[in-house]
Amino acid sequence: MTGVVYKSTGSWYQVKDASEKFWNARIKGVMKLDGITSTNPIAVGDIVDFELENEKEGSVIINKIHDRTNYINRQSPKIKSQQHIVAANLDQSLLIATIKEPRTSQGFIDRFLVACEMYHVKAIILFNKLDLYKEKEMAIYHRMKRVYENIGYTVLGASIKEGTGFEEIKSILQGKITLVSGHSGVGKSTFINTVHPGSKIKTQDVSGWSGKGQHTTTFAEMYDLAYGGRIIDTPGMKEFGIIGVEKGELSGYFPEMRQRLNECQFNNCLHVNEPGCAIKEAVINGEIDEDRYVSYYNILESLDEKNW
Repeated sequence: MTGVVYKSTGSWYQVKDASEKFWNARIKGVMKLDGITSTNPIAVGDIVDFELENEKEGSVIINKIHDRTNYINRQSPKIKSQQHIVAANLDQSLLIATIKEPRTSQGFIDRFLVACEMYHVKAIILFNKLDLYKEKEMAIYHRMKRVYENIGYTVLGASIKEGTGFEEIKSILQGKITLVSGHSGVGKSTFINTVHPGSKIKTQDVSGWSGKGQHTTTFAEMYDLAYGGRIIDTPGMKEFGIIGVEKGELSGYFPEMRQRLNECQFNNCLHVNEPGCAIKEAVINGEIDEDRYVSYYNILESLDEKNW
């Protein structure tokens, strides 16, 4: 039988077959994926083949993983040298960000976008909690919206709590497989409960003393939307570590840099101290956002030296 992985708990999986029946699944022995070393061999969104283990208990054994069209990964929080596959076979990703309670740093947004660019997954940014924004926060929101739209990303604004901005969101989700991600506390669980009322995911307030969100989702899980399409909920992330990219490749995952790379004096320009650098010149001229360049530089510095 063949099915799609809807939930992963690390050792057990929930797989949905063609007749829409769910099975509890596990891996038999050790499965190796060619060229992929990850802390989780199977991810939500994977298409797998499985065989019956115990019909009475509804348990099956996964014996094959189909080739992935794409996936998004991050550095494993536990084993820094390995990757953790967040989800597979995606049409798009939706990053929920907030300017306030909690503040999503531009560095986090840019790291997530780099991961999407690496694996050719369309990325959408949704700024939530607009109802909380005063003049200062609205100015930041409009600036960031302008920066990301200018380089080709779709940027939405909404107040999930108040239910504003949802018609546009639903039209974007319809008929697509969408990864939903973001820091803890940005309203991700409330968002999923709103677009998929049957999910009943627990929500928690942002902790007052720290301004940081509480984790509510422990494992990745996929949900079918009533109006067509699927969303994949992921655990709230404190950080997003980039893995599997060489320093010389990084600028190619920044769209505004990618279109200028041929203008640099040197082919192996890292856009830091080299003469004749078109990227630095574009930053000085205001053609590339300075904060985006800072994100690039910080990611470059964080890449392991073995990536040279």
